[in-house]
Amino acid sequence: MNYPAVAPKVFKAVLALDAAAREGLDPVLLELVQIRASQINRCAYCIDYHTGDARRGGESEDRIYQLSAWEESSLYTAKERAALALTEAVTLLPQGVSDEVYAEAAEHFDDKELAHLIALILTVNAWNRMNVTTRKTPGTR
Repeated sequence: MNYPAVAPKVFKAVLALDAAAREGLDPVLLELVQIRASQINRCAYCIDYHTGDARRGGESEDRIYQLSAWEESSLYTAKERAALALTEAVTLLPQGVSDEVYAEAAEHFDDKELAHLIALILTVNAWNRMNVTTRKTPGTR
């Protein structure tokens, strides 16, 4: 399905949320969060899309490769680790967002940044679900 063609208002609304969520967040962190959520959701299109953006933004291959095992890797900052933990908790919502995960994120992000980070996680999950459901093919931008 060509989602933008058949539901342009919905597609534009998700684009607007995506743009608003990005405001004030580090571009490197944005891509890490989007890649990690996409890995969890098994969205091949989004993994391809965001790893490409991360590479173009100067992200290292090692950090991209180790992202699926970020908890065991020493390549991520404390702030990135807090964002990745929150990403996993929000993406795997039935398990819940623990007080500890939220508090750790709140230590590294002010309220506005945290609100934008949460919106970014919500948005990438929406994109993942849209693209997996409609069978969006990796490598087709």
